[in-house]
Amino acid sequence: MLFANGTVALITGGSRGIGRAVALDLAAEGATVVVNHSRSAEDAEQTAVAVRAKGGTAYVVAADVSDERAVRDMFVMLRQEFGRLDVLVTSAGITADGFVAGMSLSDFEQVMRVNMTGVFLCCREAARLMMRERKGAIVTLSSTTSDGSPGAANYAASKGAIVAFTRSVAAELAPYHVRANVVSPGLVDTGMTRRMRAEVRAMLNEHILLERAGKPEEVARAVSFLASDNASYITGACIDVDGGLSLPVHLPPSRLLSGERTRRRRISASRSGTSAVSGRPDVRDGVDGHRI
Repeated sequence: MLFANGTVALITGGSRGIGRAVALDLAAEGATVVVNHSRSAEDAEQTAVAVRAKGGTAYVVAADVSDERAVRDMFVMLRQEFGRLDVLVTSAGITADGFVAGMSLSDFEQVMRVNMTGVFLCCREAARLMMRERKGAIVTLSSTTSDGSPGAANYAASKGAIVAFTRSVAAELAPYHVRANVVSPGLVDTGMTRRMRAEVRAMLNEHILLERAGKPEEVARAVSFLASDNASYITGACIDVDGGLSLPVHLPPSRLLSGERTRRRRISASRSGTSAVSGRPDVRDGVDGHRI
């Protein structure tokens, strides 16, 4: 188990997708999970039922994370019910895609309010609890689109802001032994990404080194690790969980690296003591042939 008995974790947007997977994973690792939702009461309850079916403990709380009063009320409930909060995971997020020239102010502001202001409000309230206890872990969810995404400037801007915000929080809370980190998923198979056009998904898949979309459970494992004491010396970090999507595009395709012709070149170069790429002498260890 990653978490001690009595650990309390709040997951915003925990009713579906990555948020649901995080709730299930944290519960499987021993945490009591509080599943937040804004409108999906039935879905949130299904998440809680799934947690309880595996022997975990789960509560459901409704709150629009973009509403300051609603967030404060949610944290009042947490203080009254548990008196503490050990882990906060901010997974709530929305999209309203469109090109900037045709984007309404409403669509821009709403995405920013849920995706970024919601993170601020929840982190502010969580910080007040965790600073008092002098311990805790915050994990925010960004996206590989944070570097920019045509057709989704509002979403990309909100996710980029989350990274800068979380790193700032990490610096502020470090004296109180509270850690804050970011998990940045790439293309993950969720209801949100299934609404993408097929040609867009196909284009993205071409740039994923592992040649597939990720699973919510794979993102959840990274979140659970960062939220646990196993990551006790990690704060202010941003971990990409994207199958290699964010690696530099000038890397050679994996099919070339693994091709038979390339392997023969490597073997030949190894026997001659030179590099297959540069032709220069190649230094290798004597165990598995890896460069040292």
